[in-house]
Amino acid sequence: MTSINMVDLIKPTTASNSSEHQIIDDSSSHEPSWTPNEANQTHPNPLAIAQALAQEFSETVLERDAAGVTPKLERDRIRQSGLLKLVIPKSAGGWGQNWIVAMAISRELAQVDSSIAHVYSYHHLGVIIPHLFGTAAQRDYYYEATVHHNWFWCNALNPLDRNLKLTREGNHYRLNGFKTFCSGAKDSDILPTMATCDELGQQVIVILPTQRAGIEIQDNWDNIGQRQTDSGSVVFNNVFVEPEARLDDQSHIHQPFRTIRACLTQLNLANIYLGIAIGALSSAKHYTRHCTRPWPTSGVSAASDDPYILQRYGQWWVGLEAATALCDRAAERLQAAWDRGWDLSAKERAECAIAIAAAKVMAHQVGLDITSGIFETMGARSSSRCYGFDHFWRNLRTFTLHDPIDYKIKALGNWALNDHLPNPDFYL
Repeated sequence: MTSINMVDLIKPTTASNSSEHQIIDDSSSHEPSWTPNEANQTHPNPLAIAQALAQEFSETVLERDAAGVTPKLERDRIRQSGLLKLVIPKSAGGWGQNWIVAMAISRELAQVDSSIAHVYSYHHLGVIIPHLFGTAAQRDYYYEATVHHNWFWCNALNPLDRNLKLTREGNHYRLNGFKTFCSGAKDSDILPTMATCDELGQQVIVILPTQRAGIEIQDNWDNIGQRQTDSGSVVFNNVFVEPEARLDDQSHIHQPFRTIRACLTQLNLANIYLGIAIGALSSAKHYTRHCTRPWPTSGVSAASDDPYILQRYGQWWVGLEAATALCDRAAERLQAAWDRGWDLSAKERAECAIAIAAAKVMAHQVGLDITSGIFETMGARSSSRCYGFDHFWRNLRTFTLHDPIDYKIKALGNWALNDHLPNPDFYL
């Protein structure tokens, strides 16, 4: 453990039994069997674990998608698997895996259940927030406490939504307002959010236990896709915030590495898009070969020999090959940037963002082409609700609206034509 005891630091100065003053270490009942010695043990293959879980989740995905409820059982299976420790350093008791592995797992899960891929992968994007925005003591504390308590993080940052205010009250703070698009908030253990701090006049990040008094997770996510991500809103009613739960370390504020989370988010999205497309094509392939009837005037005895169907599959395969290569290359660039840490240069960060943007654009375009086009190779009967082929398109169409693709292409065009590297923002 670190030399500073963060648990003692975040205890309220006034004794209280109310959940308002509940310290973060008591926020979760999901205790693993982890011990400090585990950091030195050899861990199972994370991708193999993810593949086994994906197979398990595939058996109920259509039923759960139709219901649109919180995937509680599936989230608990992830908790039990140990995968919440995936990117946490070995020095903190985690598995110490790199982002190449993390992105591969996002892609693997998305092939069968993109809602689970969404919620699980956003856990990683949450658990590294103190690493980028907090002090070294906060970074180490949250890594170690996440391992010890098996915390499942969510995402309630949404920097475009500025309806949340942080106000000083004596020696602590209060949060009031709301946030939208809070993916995975329900059934999470830790909720990071971003609020406008009256004291500083700027946005700051705070880390809270999801069950803290005054936090109300709204059941208002009713979109056509990603239906099990609980990406609705969260209301904050006079929520107590310890000073130590505010991440506002200023020592690295102007360094490019501080902005690397946007790159992590964007490449994660690209891999989920790619996973959905791979899953859609695999499902369509099985149906086309075994169920699709040849068109009467095609002159072939099997739909799998139809020249127009073959043309479609050939084009889709090429598109997936390109998207896969771009995503894999971008993952290597991203890992190299992460390894540079606070020594990462602005140019290196921008070149990483360009590689990721190219991968995301390709996965976006190819994915939408495949998920909407597969019906034309499978035939009218494939549109029956019993097959659920529509969930691939619904999920991808919903998730690809995360941020406009046109602005990605504009940034890439400015690079291709004018050699202008993009400036970091929340989406590039």
